[in-house]
Amino acid sequence: MNRGIRLLFIQPGKPQQNAYVERFNRTVRHEWLDEHLFESIEHAQATATEWLWHYNAERPNMALGGTTPY
Repeated sequence: MNRGIRLLFIQPGKPQQNAYVERFNRTVRHEWLDEHLFESIEHAQATATEWLWHYNAERPNMALGGTTPY
């Protein structure tokens, strides 16, 4: 069924066209990947799950006045 939805991709070399994802990717690199040496895929997955929980639920969010989401 055609619903008139088109996929639009950002232009190569234009990360500013998707600033939210670029900001998240930077945060992942600096706050998770750069701080750990992984022993296995399982270790990386477990560490990622813990970090993502903290990122989404426990860290202060400036959009919420510096409070945590929960």
